[in-house]
Amino acid sequence: MAKRQRPRQPGTEPEDSIRENLVKTRIGGDLSSVMKGDPDRPKKVAKGPESFDVVIEFNRDFPGGVTAARQLLFEAYLLHLDRIGATDESNNLRRFGMSAPLGMPAFPEEIKLELSQMFSNGSRIAAKSLWTDSYVFATLTREAIGRLSTWVMSRKDDDEKTEGDGKKTKGKAEPSGSKRKDIPLVYKIWHDHEIYRCVYESVRTIKGDAAQASFAASGKGVVWAVADTGIDKTHPHFSKLKTLELPNGLNHWDFTSDNPDPASASKAALIDVAGHGTHVAGIIAGRTSLSEDPKTEGIAKISVTSEIRNEDDTKSLVTDEHKGVISGMAPQCKLMSLKVLVNDKQGKLSNLLAAINYIQRSNDYGRNIKIHGLNLSLGYPFNPVWFAAGQSPLCVEVNRLVRSGVCVVVAAGNAGYGTVMQFSGAPERAVHDGTIMDPGNAALAITVGSTHRDMPHTYGVSYFSSKGPTADGRMKPDLVAPGERIVSCALYNGANTGEAPFREDTGTSMAAPHVSGAIAAFLSVRREFLGQPERVKEIFVGAATDLKRRPEFQGAGLLDLMRTLQAV
Repeated sequence: MAKRQRPRQPGTEPEDSIRENLVKTRIGGDLSSVMKGDPDRPKKVAKGPESFDVVIEFNRDFPGGVTAARQLLFEAYLLHLDRIGATDESNNLRRFGMSAPLGMPAFPEEIKLELSQMFSNGSRIAAKSLWTDSYVFATLTREAIGRLSTWVMSRKDDDEKTEGDGKKTKGKAEPSGSKRKDIPLVYKIWHDHEIYRCVYESVRTIKGDAAQASFAASGKGVVWAVADTGIDKTHPHFSKLKTLELPNGLNHWDFTSDNPDPASASKAALIDVAGHGTHVAGIIAGRTSLSEDPKTEGIAKISVTSEIRNEDDTKSLVTDEHKGVISGMAPQCKLMSLKVLVNDKQGKLSNLLAAINYIQRSNDYGRNIKIHGLNLSLGYPFNPVWFAAGQSPLCVEVNRLVRSGVCVVVAAGNAGYGTVMQFSGAPERAVHDGTIMDPGNAALAITVGSTHRDMPHTYGVSYFSSKGPTADGRMKPDLVAPGERIVSCALYNGANTGEAPFREDTGTSMAAPHVSGAIAAFLSVRREFLGQPERVKEIFVGAATDLKRRPEFQGAGLLDLMRTLQAV
């Protein structure tokens, strides 16, 4: 019998390669891989100098901390824009408010001017950076990345005088015994990754129907953010319960533009050309009914489209009429649309980082929590060569958001099954362990795998659902929930047909919103746990139903809302 060869993983690289990966550098391993010509990266025909989308993380030991370092780079960039006459872009950045915070060190103009020389044609900073407090999102040339990664502030211990690029003061001898310390501006420059998208039957599987009947756990008074492709506000599913009408002056927002127009950003977030975000949103909240009160007005028919396989192995779409009620897990929960994906395949990590910080600001960094949860049915494949597991910028920001009082529910990913090679060279299909994607590696996130819609005890964990553990040995996923052939909203786009369209979709993208909706329902009747996401995670994990599968497949087991409500 042929021996199976394990799939090539970063941990099986030659020893000298491993040593190289651990060399200290201010250019992240992910960005370095792209700059060296990652074969998986699509080749672009560049008209000018080759440029790269990056996320800049600043050095916390810089004089004045991250805030000062970030402000210095912004001011240097504004000098660059003034030099090249880009007044529109300069004014757009200043419109967001560029004044230096109180108590920040004042840096000499020559330092700013020197740093501004780093920028050239092909380099720019995105205004959406101003939604964050710790990062700058930029497009930089190869030369600019090199210069920024080595740029330091030189500081004399005796009189605290500063210079740029480690240069010594001219015209004056150094005092005897004085020392100079070079302090880098940036901590790390990361690659701005592309992120990807990863119910009337399934509500019974997690006992959501019983919870609504027994505890009136409907999600009322809870606000849940959905970072995705947007939400189609015209779909009847969101109309009767006014699901998308936000309280307390909260706004939907579109982060897919680097330089957003505030006047249109809120409206654009409620347009979904892909349908993924609308499908996810319909699993969490909303309700469509023709037979039971409250009935949905303006529709005469509910249709559900599913995909079937024909005898000749081709596929067909079949649409059937549905006579009952289609409800989200927490029908009365309010949904906030944070648009971070242009479509199913286009979106940047920086969009998601900006959206997370938008929630932080809306909640006054945990002092006044208005947004109680965030659903992330998206992410990107994790490579431990790039970051330690759970330590990427995205995972760090997710953990920070949880600590501020927001529940974050994340799809585990759909990489749990694939191809390995035998020693003979023949391919063989096999389960893949250790395939949790970011931000599912975040320690404080609730990472969700997928199981069967109706018979989870029989069929167990979905073959495609990403498996744990994490690369540093932590158990993930945390829970599993229905993710196969889940029925939720199809795109409507304002069609006045009298028909409410729904469709089936499959993936951990569908499993995660089951957990988001269940937590929203739980919090609506157990309000003492609002703002305590780590305690909420502990309760849900403790009340899960063991499917008798391995923990790296199922985590603690199947989500069980009824048992969770009874546990506290």
